[in-house]
Amino acid sequence: MAPARLDGGDRPQEEGARICINDALTDDELRAVFARLEKEEERDLFGLVCKRWLRLQSSERRRLRARAGPAMLRRMTDRFPGLLELDLSQSASRSFYPGVTDSDLAVIAAGFRNLRVLDLQNCKGVTDVGMISLGNDLPSLRSLDVSQCRKITDKGLVAVALGCSSLKRLHVAGSKSVTDELLKALSKSCSCLEDLGLAGCNNITDTGLSALADGCRYINSLDISKCTKIGEIGVSRIAEVASSSLKILKLLDCFRVGDESIFSLSHFCHNLETLVIGGCRDVTDEPIKALSLACCGSLRSLRMDWCLNITDSSLNSVLSNCRHLAALDIGCCDKLTDLAFQSVGMGGFESQLKVLKMSNCMKITVSGVGSMLKFCKSLEYVDLRSCPHITRLGCQQAGLQFPECCKTNYDGSLSENETMVDVFF
Repeated sequence: MAPARLDGGDRPQEEGARICINDALTDDELRAVFARLEKEEERDLFGLVCKRWLRLQSSERRRLRARAGPAMLRRMTDRFPGLLELDLSQSASRSFYPGVTDSDLAVIAAGFRNLRVLDLQNCKGVTDVGMISLGNDLPSLRSLDVSQCRKITDKGLVAVALGCSSLKRLHVAGSKSVTDELLKALSKSCSCLEDLGLAGCNNITDTGLSALADGCRYINSLDISKCTKIGEIGVSRIAEVASSSLKILKLLDCFRVGDESIFSLSHFCHNLETLVIGGCRDVTDEPIKALSLACCGSLRSLRMDWCLNITDSSLNSVLSNCRHLAALDIGCCDKLTDLAFQSVGMGGFESQLKVLKMSNCMKITVSGVGSMLKFCKSLEYVDLRSCPHITRLGCQQAGLQFPECCKTNYDGSLSENETMVDVFF
């Protein structure tokens, strides 16, 4: 005979009697069960069992994505007291105005005191008033994204920098009112800052970047694309100070950046993994060669489209030395020829390159593509648009065999981007 079953106490039950799980398990035991659920949908289903399980699920929720006004946010602060990450961002193509407002941020700041991550991308109704609320009431905030929140200025962001000294990640892309004052405040207060996104903040100068370097010495990722007042001094200073930590640097269309900056990177930053210098038209071969040697073991993504002074010798150096390179953009580099790809595959070398963009390379031909394919056997995407000497028919007639899983783009708008390409650059 099977042993008698027990309910929540010590009383024996008759054989076949059922036990209510809510009587058998304590709150802590149910939390342990919940903690073992890895998939988000499983965690959501947990809360549908009964009100008790819903209460426990709510108390354990750490991340939430929502669209809610002040009244709903107040209810959420009661229901999710342990929330650490809140995503209120909007899609750039489907954002609605005003969306999140300053009054919403006041509720968030007052109710989610332990909040560490807040995403407000494309929330166009947010102003400095909301930022000041965050700076005053969320000292534990570590990550804030206010990209494309164009009503925000230095006043609000400086309040965040001074009030949230644990900040490690700040993205303010597209905030054209931001100036060097923000960088000075970050330098003063946020010494642990690792990830800073300033793309399109074109009032930032070398003075601000140098001030940032004085206090923020652990920068891991820096995006100053389209910051057209940034030049050699600021980039070189960041390279020197953040030499061991800097892994991602994006300088798209920073036309004042030239050889001095790239030499500084090659001298100091040997852990660099991603470098974007597209549109930096004064960069020449020698610093690129130096970089390919200095970062031969780390560099994985290099974008240097529209670097008009780049020639075959530097591209050959990059392909030969950067053995872990996975993505390369050489579009519109019109001095490049087939010679850049010759001799690279000698000795059985096989590249790990997955993405190669070389649109508008006027002098590269089908022969060059053939040479490239001999050592690039892991390609997943090749962009050959607007290359006058390379066509689908020409490649077929030459008997070129692209990797089976490789997408080859011969035509289409140059403004179109592939999702997998964006991941690298």
